[in-house]
Amino acid sequence: MKKFIARIIILLLSMGFSCQPILGQQYHQLSLLEFLTIVKHFHPMAESYQTDQEIARAEVQKARGQVDPVLSAKTGTKTIDQVDYYEESNVHLRIPTWYGVAFEGSFNHIEGQKLNNSDTRGGLYQFGVTVPLARNLIYNQQRAILDQAQAALKMTQAEQVMLTNALLAEAESVYWQWAKSYESLTLLSEAAKVNQLRIEMVRKSHLYGESAAIDTTEALTQLQTYRLREQQAYLDFVKSTQELQLFLWTENQEIRKLNEWTVPSDRLSDYNLVDLYPGLLADVEEQLIDAHASLRVYLQKQDILTSEQRLKRQALLPKIDFTYNFLNKQHYKTDIFPLFLNNYQYGVKLEIPIFLRQARADYRITRHKLAQNQLDIDFKRQEILTKIENYKNDIVNYQQQLQTMTLAAANQQKLLSAEETKYSNGESSLFLINTRENSLIEIREKEIETKLKAVRSYSQLKWLNESFLSQDSSASPRSDQE
Repeated sequence: MKKFIARIIILLLSMGFSCQPILGQQYHQLSLLEFLTIVKHFHPMAESYQTDQEIARAEVQKARGQVDPVLSAKTGTKTIDQVDYYEESNVHLRIPTWYGVAFEGSFNHIEGQKLNNSDTRGGLYQFGVTVPLARNLIYNQQRAILDQAQAALKMTQAEQVMLTNALLAEAESVYWQWAKSYESLTLLSEAAKVNQLRIEMVRKSHLYGESAAIDTTEALTQLQTYRLREQQAYLDFVKSTQELQLFLWTENQEIRKLNEWTVPSDRLSDYNLVDLYPGLLADVEEQLIDAHASLRVYLQKQDILTSEQRLKRQALLPKIDFTYNFLNKQHYKTDIFPLFLNNYQYGVKLEIPIFLRQARADYRITRHKLAQNQLDIDFKRQEILTKIENYKNDIVNYQQQLQTMTLAAANQQKLLSAEETKYSNGESSLFLINTRENSLIEIREKEIETKLKAVRSYSQLKWLNESFLSQDSSASPRSDQE
């Protein structure tokens, strides 16, 4: 019944603003759940955050590709003045590993009249291994790149949760502003309707000689005042509708046009924080602060910097690579063991900068970056705790204000009713009725505004709670509105 009355009021208001309705026009209602679902699935920023996660997954795949086996082959000949210098074919397989050790195998066949002394005529099989003895043995660039890519993926997933929830929190705030504008418009429309009936009553009373002409002017002035406020409320509602529409997109990435008769189905007056807040508070107090998505971003960055520091520490060590190859000619049978008796090739390569200035500087830089990031972590942890306390204090304070305002509005209503009774008995004036009415409308407007602040604080705390990640979380945005 209330929704029907509200529709009639808006219809009358629209007629007053020369916005002629179509006969049989039905109002469309948009709920908060429907609105947030559209934002989450179709808003360009939400899709952009999901794309960032796909890019991060591709980076992990790219990092894993560093240890992909590599198969290569080549063939070639050289002939000058009808002299065949060489004809060579080669097939080579290299298998790198995460620990810096690389395995290699190849078959090389070469024939010709002008071969180098080091070349082995005919077919030659080669199986070998390269092992780092100092630098890159404990930790190397391949492992660092993979570790950092995996940490970056977790960081991106946490960022997606954080940014998506921030987007949904902003969208919900805009929805409640829209709802508040509609409720304010409804309140002033009802007040204007009441004053329209009152002026008709006063005019009839004046015609019968029961009231003075000045009462007609008094009633008309009051009506005009509320009509002006009603028009401003209508403009505010239109503006908030346009702001709401910025969050509404289609699957084709086009703005979703709202019907001009669309109104919110969720109302601030129906949002019972007294019942909702205790459950949310219990959820928040059970959370581990380090599990918050915004903090997880910094913690994953710490892992990336730790990996970088381990890699830079390796640069302080000398580079010593040992390579051993077992050789066997085609169609020959050769014993592999002992390794250094026959048919083998080995080498040792040593490389170390004399002063190590670049390596020492890189290590110091990563150490300082780690210290800076730890400061960021400490600050972010305290910032989250402060936000939680602020939201909690706001909700409690606004609830207390609303309780006081509800009582004050009830008392103002009683005073207004009493004044109307006295006026009908000839013991009061229209001026006093208008004064009581203005006070009642003013406190109701403040009540709507305070309810908006309370719901927004609750919403911010709710979405902050939604950004806490569980240990087995897939880092996908959650919503208790789903």
